[in-house]
Amino acid sequence: MSVYYIADLHLSTGDTSKRMDAFGGRWRGYTDKIIRGWMKTVTDDDTVVIGGDLSWGMTLDQALPDLMLINGLPGRKIVLEGNHDFYWQSVKKMKSFCEQHGLFFEFRRNNAFLCDGVAICGSRGWYTDEREVPETNADSVKMIPRECGRLKTSLEAGARLGGEPVVFMHFPPVFGPYKCEEFVGVMLEYGVKRCYFGHIHGKYDVPPVVNYRGISFYYGAADYLGFTPALV
Repeated sequence: MSVYYIADLHLSTGDTSKRMDAFGGRWRGYTDKIIRGWMKTVTDDDTVVIGGDLSWGMTLDQALPDLMLINGLPGRKIVLEGNHDFYWQSVKKMKSFCEQHGLFFEFRRNNAFLCDGVAICGSRGWYTDEREVPETNADSVKMIPRECGRLKTSLEAGARLGGEPVVFMHFPPVFGPYKCEEFVGVMLEYGVKRCYFGHIHGKYDVPPVVNYRGISFYYGAADYLGFTPALV
């Protein structure tokens, strides 16, 4: 019984115009790569944390073919919200939709799950590299405190469950020279030693894990992982 992580599947099985194959290279044939990588790695007894950007579907109905594809693969699936998950609604609505269609997903927002001694915690996070933003990013002023609050709520839920608190986010709190001290500070407050994230694409020469202020940060975008879930 193991826990795995992979982010940014960017599936679009119901709308070929949005498929990532258009980017060529590693993305060519990526849907088949995801299936093969998953099937050779994950068993029915395992858990996979999907770190956001699962589907390009704009609504739950549009995302249904992608959800059905992942639902049919082995293991328990815990899903985070990414910046491209436009289908994402309230957890109550998504659970109801899954029940209607015989899908078995769990959604992580303001909550936590205990799997194999790991308390799966986190939030979507937020990402703003000031080198790429010419003026003050007003969104970050609002979003970072909100997501820090969600991270705290999740870590508090994880503390009640027991186990090692491990944070899973969509956006990177630490990547190269970029550091979001607000998120790092919350993790330090709750004794987090490991954090997994995705979102960044096309960076294949960076290390899979870096240590910052005593926390190990793991990069888990699907194209970086070769479309194979990574062991947590």
